[in-house]
Amino acid sequence: MFAARQTFGLFQKRAFSASASQASKVAVLGAAGGIGQPLSLLLKLNPRVSELALYDIRGGPGVAADLSHINTNSTVTGYEATPAGLKAALTGAEIVLIPAGVPRKPGMTRDDLFNTNASIVRDLAKAAAEASPDANILVISNPVNSTVPIVSEVFKAKGVYNPKRLFGVTTLDVVRASRFISQVKETDPANEAVPVVGGHSGVTIVPLLSQSNHPDIEGETRDALVNRIQFGGDEVVKAKDGAGSATLSMAMAGARFAESLLKAAQGEKGIVEPTFVESPLYKDQGVDFFASRVELGPNGVEKIHEVGKVSPYEEKLVEAALADLKKNIQKGRDFVAQNP
Repeated sequence: MFAARQTFGLFQKRAFSASASQASKVAVLGAAGGIGQPLSLLLKLNPRVSELALYDIRGGPGVAADLSHINTNSTVTGYEATPAGLKAALTGAEIVLIPAGVPRKPGMTRDDLFNTNASIVRDLAKAAAEASPDANILVISNPVNSTVPIVSEVFKAKGVYNPKRLFGVTTLDVVRASRFISQVKETDPANEAVPVVGGHSGVTIVPLLSQSNHPDIEGETRDALVNRIQFGGDEVVKAKDGAGSATLSMAMAGARFAESLLKAAQGEKGIVEPTFVESPLYKDQGVDFFASRVELGPNGVEKIHEVGKVSPYEEKLVEAALADLKKNIQKGRDFVAQNP
């Protein structure tokens, strides 16, 4: 037990550096779901979070009661599934994470989730636009390539859209990329960094192996690795056999991104994360949102990094990604136009 406690303490120190220097309220919408519960647990362990607000259509107060017994300094409140409960959860939040929605089943693409999750995200975005218009909005609900544009359209309609405060969480793609490349090269994934650009589904996920520590990966090995990074989610969906999609790894990725934003908000410099944001990089080709490395700051997006030099092989991957992204983004926009 003592050893376990030591390990746990070490995990906390490693996972979340530094102690909180200011009060930060973080809201999780969809907190009782497969991603929501482990995400909320990780946020409860983060000393930068002073107040954790949990909301779901069912089970929010139960998850909050459970987490509130953990001996870290933050307060945890679960809100009732009413408009007033949702408003209270959102009011004063610095960060709003949205993992709400339904997960994939075997054989489904992220796009197949669109009809269900689009309306869920739209309704939560409406509430956020009213109760927490200045918060950083972190969209996890799939398909991210379409749900992020949905949030932007809702915020625009309410006159509160700030492109620097809206993020699609693509962190899991770089987490997977560093793990998978380490398995190929038998290295420590902590020392691997693979930039991943584009979007967050299938061919829109573009790992830039040429910019990694291992630009020498070529041929079949490269093709298999790129495919695994692009379709890693399918691996989990298949293995869970109808019981859901990637929830634990996604929760870790979401918590990591929230931690990076909190660090940046508290004045730490040089915090760079990949994320799907409104971006100038490919606007001339009609693609308004794109994931690349983004420097974070107190105002959210501080600087959007260029994709940089890529190989001819990666150039083709980017082209394929742009074609799909354009359709995905438009699909989100059309949904809000038709279902305001």
